[in-house]
Amino acid sequence: MLSVTTATPAARRSAHFRKDVLDGLRAENKYLSSKYFYDETGDKLFQQIMACPEYYPTRCEMEIMQHQSGRMAQFFAEYSPSFDLIELGPGDASKSWFLLRELQKENAAFTYYPIDISSQVIGWLEDKLPVTLPGIHVRGLNGEYMEKMHQVNTFSPNRKIVLFMGANIGNMNVTQATQFCRQLHDHLQPGDLLLIGFDLKKNPRTILDAYNDRQGITRAFNLNLLRRINDELTADFDPDQFEHYPVYDPGSGACKSYLISRIAQEVHIGDKTIFFRENEPIYMEISQKYSLEETELMAVQAGFEPIHTFFDSKKWFADVLWQRQA
Repeated sequence: MLSVTTATPAARRSAHFRKDVLDGLRAENKYLSSKYFYDETGDKLFQQIMACPEYYPTRCEMEIMQHQSGRMAQFFAEYSPSFDLIELGPGDASKSWFLLRELQKENAAFTYYPIDISSQVIGWLEDKLPVTLPGIHVRGLNGEYMEKMHQVNTFSPNRKIVLFMGANIGNMNVTQATQFCRQLHDHLQPGDLLLIGFDLKKNPRTILDAYNDRQGITRAFNLNLLRRINDELTADFDPDQFEHYPVYDPGSGACKSYLISRIAQEVHIGDKTIFFRENEPIYMEISQKYSLEETELMAVQAGFEPIHTFFDSKKWFADVLWQRQA
C-alpha cells in the first residue's frame, strides 16, 4: 500500500472520495457531498441543466455579466494596476468570459487563476480561453479551493480579486457559507476584493421548478453520482432504485435535493456494505436562497464590507462585491 506521502495525486483523490462516501452513507442521516457531482459526465449534465428553461440562475447572472462587466472591470482596474483574478468553480467560464474580455479592453495587468475540482474543466479552460481571448494569461489549478488559494499566495505577491459566481455559495447552508467566506477572508489581504453570486429569495414555485426540470436532467445529475461511485469505488448501486426528490422551504430559503431509496436494499462499496431502509433518504445538496439583507449580514460576519451590488433586470439574482477588512 502506498503511504500518504508516496501516493500519486490521483490515488489520494480516490482515497478521499472513498472516505467521504463511506462517512456520508454510514451517518445516521445519510448524505453525499455535492462536490463529487462533477466528473466528466456530471460536468456535461450540469451544462445541460444551465440550459433548461426552468433553470433561471444562469440566465440571470449571464444578463448581469453581459451588461455590467464593463463596470466591474472599471472597479477592478481602479483597485490595482496589476492583480491576480482567482475564480472558484468557473465551469466553462461562459459568464466570467465577459469580465475577462472587459479587463483586457481596460489593459488591466492580471493573471486568471481558475480553480476547480474537475481536471476536465481546468484542461478545457487552459486550451480554449487563449483562443477566444488572445493574450490572456491563464494558469489553471485543479483541486480544493482553499488549498489552491494558499498555493496562489505562495507564488504570487499580487493583490487578489476572487470570483465565486453561479450561486455556488448556495451549495452550503448559511453557517457553512459564512465560515467559508471567513476562510476566504483569511487567505486575502486587507483591501482585496471578493465578488460572490447570490440567488435571491423569490416565488417558491419558480425556485422549486428550477431543481425539478421537466426533462429530468437534474434527476440524472443527482443519480450520476451513484454511477460514479459504482465506476470509481467498485460499488453496485442500482440507480433505478432511487428517486430524485427536491424540496424548498421559503422561510429558511433552503432548497434541498434528496435521493430516496425505493426499497429496502443493501449496496456494496468494495468490501463494505451499506444498508438502506425503504424510503430512506440520502441528502444530496442544498441550494440556499438569500435576501439582500442576509448577504450583507454575512459580509460583516465574515470580515468584509459590501461595496456594490449588481442585479439582473428582475432582481432575482445579485453579484455582490465585497472588500476584505482588517
